[in-house]
Amino acid sequence: MLHHQAAGQGPLPRLALARQAPGTATTHTSLTSPNQQLGTKAAPPRLRCARLLPLYGERRLGRRRGQRSPVSGRRALCTGTSRLQAAAWGTASQPRQLALGEVPAVPPTMPELTAKVTKTLNRTTPGLQIWRIEKMEMVPVPPKSYGNFYEGDCYVLLATHKTGNNFRYDIHYWLGRESSQDEQGAAAIYTTQMDEHLGGVAVQHREAQGNESNVFKGHFKQGLIYKKGGVASGMKHVETNTYNVQRLLHVKGKKNVVAGEVEMSWNSFNQGDVFLLDLGKLIIQWNGPESNRAERLKGMNLAKDIRDRERGGRAQVAVVDGEDEATTPELMKVLTHVLGDRREIKAAIPDTVVDQKLKSILKLYHVSDAEGNLVIQEVATRPLTQDLLQHEDCYILDQGGLSIYVWKGRKSTKEEKQQAMSRALGFIKAKNYPPSTRVQTENDGAESAMFKQLFQKWTVSNQTSGLGKTHSLGKVAKVERVKFDATTMHAKPEVAAQQKMVDDGSGEVEVWRVEDLELAPVETRWLGHFYGGDCYLILYKYLVNNKLHYIIYIWQGRHASKDEITASAYQAVILDQQYNNAAVQVRVPMGKEPAHLMAIFKGRMVVYAGGTSRAGNTEPVPSTRLFHVHGTNEYNTKALEVTPRASSLNSNDVFVLKTQACCYLWYGKGCSGDEREMAKTVADLIAKTEKLVIAEGQEPDNFWVALGGKSQYANSKRLQEETLSITPRLFECSNQTGTFVATEITDFNQDDLEDDDIFLLDTWDQVFFWIGEHANETEKKEAAVMAQEYLRSHPSGRDSDTPIIVVKQGYEPPTFTGWFLAWDSLKWSDKKSYEELKAELGEDSQFSQLTTEITSQDVFTANTTFGSRTFQTFPRELLVNKSLDELPEGVDPSRKEEYLSSDDFTVVFGMPRNAFAALPLWKQQKLKKEKGLF
Repeated sequence: MLHHQAAGQGPLPRLALARQAPGTATTHTSLTSPNQQLGTKAAPPRLRCARLLPLYGERRLGRRRGQRSPVSGRRALCTGTSRLQAAAWGTASQPRQLALGEVPAVPPTMPELTAKVTKTLNRTTPGLQIWRIEKMEMVPVPPKSYGNFYEGDCYVLLATHKTGNNFRYDIHYWLGRESSQDEQGAAAIYTTQMDEHLGGVAVQHREAQGNESNVFKGHFKQGLIYKKGGVASGMKHVETNTYNVQRLLHVKGKKNVVAGEVEMSWNSFNQGDVFLLDLGKLIIQWNGPESNRAERLKGMNLAKDIRDRERGGRAQVAVVDGEDEATTPELMKVLTHVLGDRREIKAAIPDTVVDQKLKSILKLYHVSDAEGNLVIQEVATRPLTQDLLQHEDCYILDQGGLSIYVWKGRKSTKEEKQQAMSRALGFIKAKNYPPSTRVQTENDGAESAMFKQLFQKWTVSNQTSGLGKTHSLGKVAKVERVKFDATTMHAKPEVAAQQKMVDDGSGEVEVWRVEDLELAPVETRWLGHFYGGDCYLILYKYLVNNKLHYIIYIWQGRHASKDEITASAYQAVILDQQYNNAAVQVRVPMGKEPAHLMAIFKGRMVVYAGGTSRAGNTEPVPSTRLFHVHGTNEYNTKALEVTPRASSLNSNDVFVLKTQACCYLWYGKGCSGDEREMAKTVADLIAKTEKLVIAEGQEPDNFWVALGGKSQYANSKRLQEETLSITPRLFECSNQTGTFVATEITDFNQDDLEDDDIFLLDTWDQVFFWIGEHANETEKKEAAVMAQEYLRSHPSGRDSDTPIIVVKQGYEPPTFTGWFLAWDSLKWSDKKSYEELKAELGEDSQFSQLTTEITSQDVFTANTTFGSRTFQTFPRELLVNKSLDELPEGVDPSRKEEYLSSDDFTVVFGMPRNAFAALPLWKQQKLKKEKGLF
């Protein structure tokens, strides 16, 4: 039962579950607060008490509003009102802090997007726009400050993407952990209004500090930086060339980097992470001894980004390796001067790892209004199908408590759509999920790739796959066949990726069968014949720009022994090594043959249900065999043996029936002329005898006798098939912790492929595993295992026989590179390593002049930058606990203490200036915060 109550009204009631056997009536007990009597109507101020509706019988979901909700053995969660009200709004002078799971209340005066904001929205220009909530208004953030977020503020981000001629939008609202209820509520409202302004096609994301989605982090390739304070304390987003900075940043993450300000002390350090000591003109990167190359490189990139964007390129970046501090004595002088004497560093802190299996736990809830009450009912679990979502209603999809998705049907009411996010937040509270749980709203017809791939199958009408173009004639789609052009495959790798073809299959081919765990060449007469009891290796060689490329197909029969399947994978590795590990390896489960493999055999491919072609085979050959022929040309045709019975037939296709007496070529009413022609070619491979051609409906009696008698079979006319709506997804993969972990990289490009990692590119009907040159050896060997684990744990319940393609760095085929925009084949040859980039920053001795300046007590303290200066004094009442707007003109807000008289300084800090200056910088900063001068 969903319950919401105002702040200060006691603890949240526990979640109550209602169950009912089909066809039986149910009695319910209302939830009441501890100070209420059962059955009374009293409720806390501003909140109607929640109650459960009487629920009866079983009905199919998708009902109209006003009908009662079925239970059908499922859980029903109810709230007492469709408007999820929470605590009262705080006052402007003393805003009440809102917990990150609490539902933002509707303000007395609803914020509205101003004309100034709507006119500047990037509807058709790809890119990012960010606004900060300041005094309940949206104020643009300078582009040079993108990636910097104050913990006391809330932000709204609009990301505009263009695919072909179409645009899609992501709107994020980010909640700092110290932000007020007012700001959080305003950010949520502005997000909904912005979606409406864009036509209701945006995906909305709620982002809590410290638990941002990969989509959000992906907008900031250099990393996120959390900064203390906010607009209420006078903090402005910095302009270029600002040097009065003293902070310590803790850098976390290998792909999506997040850096937060921490106490300026050795106590903040640990052995496994990277830290940046930012002193304005000098940024020192300290690498934990247990940090890896990727983490160090990301830390360096972030330091350079701060130097270039915030300091106009005028600051210097230097590196200290924690395991070898003695080689950088000048930089260590600065560290000890600012942080105090070097102390023992804490042990590494393990990264938070989310088990991939947890992501596969899916529950779908139906949301409806009934008699003024909100009812949320569980309707399905994994695997989910698209037809569960009815256009008239809204749904909540719970992914293991890690993420909550709200789907808004296009025919649902405007009120339901506007309240979608509030309902999700209430759901989080009722389920006792962490307040920082991510929430995403999806619009019917404009769903994100992340949402769609949680379903077993997601289709979009008026699309086609393969070599065709779609034309819409009235309500019936017509597919026009397009001639295959092999010359476009390498000139246009995006075409190769879509068609899954590296060329037209005219290269050199060798085929081996696995026999006694070794490879035996397949005789020429058996090329193109694949038996279900065998495993085969097919080596394909082709030229591109006078360079040889290799593909090894590993075909595994459904009835092959486990030893043979294992041997086929092992022999593929051995064969790959003979070609300097330059081959692309493709695992092909029986029945999942890719188009290029069929093209190699020029429409002459036959897959037998079982048996073997090896010499000395004593297994009897079936007297009757039925083959289902698929394909319209030599690039996509194969014959697949099926059970010889009438129910295996299909009116849309061609079948070959081979008996001891004759061979029939059966044409279904819906097959095309191209399909009939290709079937004749394949039939000649199956039987050398003359073929008896029969059309559907004119079969002789012997035909049905051979199939065991006449019976029903699929005979509905096949219109254009709906095809999967596919958006490729890239993941960084690891199993170093013993648990398979896949971290998604959004808006990916070639730069995201790091040479010391392994990546998985999921294009749905096939999965690529890209192996970097310097990847972990163990992970290299277990790439195929990790790919299998990815498919097994996928939330949508993926087919475990999905083809897996292993690609090595530097040997990528166009079927892989075509998924990346502007792939550069020379990128790997001139990319600099972390060590080379570090060397470019300079030797330790080059920083001696700057370190001397910093460590000089007369010149540098926590309160000054470089060079001395005389400050005008003001009464302490004008400086302590004052925002930027309240300070006297000309006062630097980061150095307020310098404007105190000597007497006032002693009164405020309890010590004279020279004693204060002798303190470590982190202690000075701490005192300034305590005394209201930070």
